[in-house]
Amino acid sequence: MTSFGDLLGPQPVLLPELHDAEDALDGGADPVVVAAAHPSASIAWARLAEAALERAGDGEVNHDVVAAYAFARTGYHRGLDLLRRNGWKGFGPVPWSHEPNRGFLRSVGALARAAKAVGESDEHARCLDLLEDCDPRAAAELGLD
Repeated sequence: MTSFGDLLGPQPVLLPELHDAEDALDGGADPVVVAAAHPSASIAWARLAEAALERAGDGEVNHDVVAAYAFARTGYHRGLDLLRRNGWKGFGPVPWSHEPNRGFLRSVGALARAAKAVGESDEHARCLDLLEDCDPRAAAELGLD
């Protein structure tokens, strides 16, 4: 696990595994079906956002960019809910190395990319700051460095 350095700061939050959703996605289930069946699973929303961003390409704002923004924001908010239920106070480490945290972190990364694509530079910067605060490795892992 990444060392976060501040011994007096909050302990890292390690989200619980969401076995049903994760197993379904790992088994090749459509993320749309998984998100509908498990709406609290940020990983399903992250996958939907990432796929929409991939379809959108690097051109003009289009339906896929807006859909990616909505999917990513949903995954972000559902992840915040789960983080808070697991002791997170709005700050502190959310390590990338803990696999169940990645749905939230991937949602934040997708939201950063979608926000940038629609010209929302403040939101883009906030997302990058949040990733840095959660785990300095996360942005690089997500190709956002």
